[in-house]
Amino acid sequence: MNLHHGESAIAYGHASIGHDRSDDFAWPGREVPSGGEPKEDVKAQNGNMRFEAPLYTVAEAARFLGVPTSTLATWAKGYVRRPPGRAEVRGAAIIASVKAPRNFPVIPFIGLAEGMVLAAFRQAGVSLQHIRQAVAILEKEIGVEYALASRRLYTDGAVILFDYADAEQEEELAGLTEVVRRQRVFAAVVRQYLKRIDYAADGWAARLVSPATERPIVIVDPARSFGQPIFIHGASRVEDVLDRWKAGDPLVEVAEDFGVPVEDVEDMLRVALPAAA
Repeated sequence: MNLHHGESAIAYGHASIGHDRSDDFAWPGREVPSGGEPKEDVKAQNGNMRFEAPLYTVAEAARFLGVPTSTLATWAKGYVRRPPGRAEVRGAAIIASVKAPRNFPVIPFIGLAEGMVLAAFRQAGVSLQHIRQAVAILEKEIGVEYALASRRLYTDGAVILFDYADAEQEEELAGLTEVVRRQRVFAAVVRQYLKRIDYAADGWAARLVSPATERPIVIVDPARSFGQPIFIHGASRVEDVLDRWKAGDPLVEVAEDFGVPVEDVEDMLRVALPAAA
């Protein structure tokens, strides 16, 4: 199954993370679910790198996940809509992000992990309205903040959403789950995304494999290369490898110099070039 989204192919261009970052990043107001632990407790127990350090711009995160930048911006920053003749409509952010100057990274690793799950829901055909509904249900029932990035989503999330959709007759949310051998599980398209998330011993996401290619080729790990996308084989930054090819070096030579299989570079070029065109 190809997880790649056609019109929003991943593109690793020349955008770089600014080094002159402000020290006064503020978290958006995301309410801690009933029964969940305070955000500061989560950070204290698990370190700040995955939860606080802004590693990705909205565009970079969108490219890694294969969703439109406008969609990712709505997830990370919320939205305000002013329909003519009607009251203003506001939607809050549904993935972790920080406030930062324009074009600076705003999304920490944990927010990218949350976005990975939302991308799976989107690929399953769920509308933004119902995605927000699903997030609210999961955070309430799982009982921890960053529920989408928690291992408990993988173990308990399907049962929660299946039972809710069944009780409330929510046909769209019902599409996220199915029954296999009498077990309530996530639908196949969602499972394909969740299998690309590795969890740490603390129960939160620690590594993500990009869903942009059918084969697992690119990974992000906040403990490696400052969280930037790297090839699984060769461990070189995707941006560095593609930049060498764009500079005119032969593909085979580039792959050999970086220790990356030629077919992996080719697959990433197929993904990157349409978006750069």
